[in-house]
Amino acid sequence: MKNERPPVKPRPPRPRLVQSHEIRIIGGQWKRTKLQVADKPGLRPTPDRVRETLFNWLGQDLTGWRCLDVFAGTGVLGFEAASRGAAQVQLVEQDAALVAQLRRVQTHLQAHVVQITRGEGVSVLRHALAGSLELIFLDPPFESDLFEAAVLAAAQAVSTRGWIYLEAPVQWTDAQLQPMGLRLHRHLKAGMVHAHLLQRLEVDVAVAG
Repeated sequence: MKNERPPVKPRPPRPRLVQSHEIRIIGGQWKRTKLQVADKPGLRPTPDRVRETLFNWLGQDLTGWRCLDVFAGTGVLGFEAASRGAAQVQLVEQDAALVAQLRRVQTHLQAHVVQITRGEGVSVLRHALAGSLELIFLDPPFESDLFEAAVLAAAQAVSTRGWIYLEAPVQWTDAQLQPMGLRLHRHLKAGMVHAHLLQRLEVDVAVAG
């Protein structure tokens, strides 16, 4: 009688990793610190090259600035601002898992100037005091219809000499921005990303005067 081998049990599927990759802070006191990026559909951290260019545009020293990251996601833009000396950084995110991850990073960095809010970004932005922010980050999901509402709200919340960073799948022009009281200061295209640095129109008047 032949010895029958026991049937081979199929291996259980490997659990899907919650974290798929990392990004790094590229400047300031937390330079080279790595942040985990959650494996979430539509989560699209701002690439290193774009962030490096953005903070070259802004200058590396953000000491005393009040900042709001409206669609925080990984929080890398807000943490970059805090790393460079911002006095106050609010990160707004709806997804509970991403909020939990942001809080872990905040604790790890001991980022006391960073405040994390779970909520809808445009709604939070609309409640900001007029002219109260030196820097607003706008990076809505590319497939969303939130762009116009977010830019309009940011135009009211940003200070006269403040900045709005807008990341979008298409380029925004002065013809679109001027009715909102804004102008395009800088633009960069990197792959599918259009990065814009916007300013209020009043800046031209102030400089001319």
